[in-house]
Amino acid sequence: MKHQYVERVVDLLDPALNRIHNQTVEEARARVLSADPAAVLGIDGSFCLVAKDGKTVRMARSMDRPMRYFLAKRHEGPALVVAERMEHIHAWLKSEGFGDQFHPSYTRMVPAHYIVEIQLIGCPDPDPVYTRFFDPKHNTQPTDIDAIGRNYIGALAEEIDKWLATVPDREPIGVCFSGGIDSGAVFLTSYHVMRRRGLNPARLKAFTLSLGGGDDLSQAREFLRAVELGLFLEAVEASPESLNLEETLRILEDYKPLDVECATMGIALLRGIRGRYPDWKFLLDGDGGDENLKDYPIEENPELTIRSVLHNQMLYQEGWGVGKIKHSLTYSGGLSRGYLRTHAPARKFGFETFSPFVRPAVMAVAEGIPFIELTGYDHTKLYELKGAVVASGVKQLTGIDMPVYPKRRFQHGALRKEELTRLLSEPESRMRRRLQELFG
Repeated sequence: MKHQYVERVVDLLDPALNRIHNQTVEEARARVLSADPAAVLGIDGSFCLVAKDGKTVRMARSMDRPMRYFLAKRHEGPALVVAERMEHIHAWLKSEGFGDQFHPSYTRMVPAHYIVEIQLIGCPDPDPVYTRFFDPKHNTQPTDIDAIGRNYIGALAEEIDKWLATVPDREPIGVCFSGGIDSGAVFLTSYHVMRRRGLNPARLKAFTLSLGGGDDLSQAREFLRAVELGLFLEAVEASPESLNLEETLRILEDYKPLDVECATMGIALLRGIRGRYPDWKFLLDGDGGDENLKDYPIEENPELTIRSVLHNQMLYQEGWGVGKIKHSLTYSGGLSRGYLRTHAPARKFGFETFSPFVRPAVMAVAEGIPFIELTGYDHTKLYELKGAVVASGVKQLTGIDMPVYPKRRFQHGALRKEELTRLLSEPESRMRRRLQELFG
């Protein structure tokens, strides 16, 4: 007689973390189960969802919500364990007597913007089937900078408005603020939308991390002074010696050096805010803004050329993409992977964070910019484009002339580069081994 497998799905995700504006979680889960890309794209908000019909399981997530799964072997049949973190999967496996099956590299991350379908039919396990549900097109925007800025910041304001509607009255709202283009746009747009909604802007605060010697604090002061909003700034100071690489690896569950550095700074900032404000919950940030406007120094990455950046859809958001040789099944790619640098520290310290830049409506405007026509494959023009677009959009929306400063990574603005190197410099291969060692 043919053995009948008894499949099992263990959903360890916290449904309370879903922030869906236009339907219930159950309605959204039904859309994922339908496998209809248009239906899933219509889920407006932040979500991680898993749905099952017989032996078919489908999963989907928004960019800002990490989602992992692991297929465990049981005598009765396979068990699919779905969770936010590796450690949650590991703990469940140990509790069920399957701990020896676990290895960090055996976990899989659901890539953002895809429906992932798994068939629980036993050994050998078939490959997942990926169906893209967010597929923004190139060159849908005009070549006029003012028009692009109006559309981009207009979409940003709409997403902030929807998010503010979910924040309870009188709850304070912080912005992780460096005075850079992205955090500056988020702060000024949030300030504008709060006033438009009749909310008290005194609830708003701009938190800036300083570990000594970095330029972010002085830049943040200069920015807010220029727009006559200096009273909103609050510096969060910490000692460089408080940074702990092993703590970051444990919280992040990843090992890419730039993300490790960024997450370490995030941990320092959030620990400082939490120590000062035990009950603070809601934070905004500008994560994803660099990816949207392709504002990374191409010269620092030997794998990239300006043509690869401009010709590959959402390269910085998704990496090389599902089905490509360099796509990591364990970690996904691009910001789909890297958003852990923001999400994981926030969860650790009890904050709810939101970046409007990772909403599909905002990303679609950015992806529609005619980058090639506007830059002619010129690096300098590409790097200058973001400031021009964002400043124009902010001016049109708010009437405020937003200062624009040269790009600087979060970790390089809070601490001198030589100090950062001294405290966190370790080869990627060593950090990867250390991460694996955390799981025994």
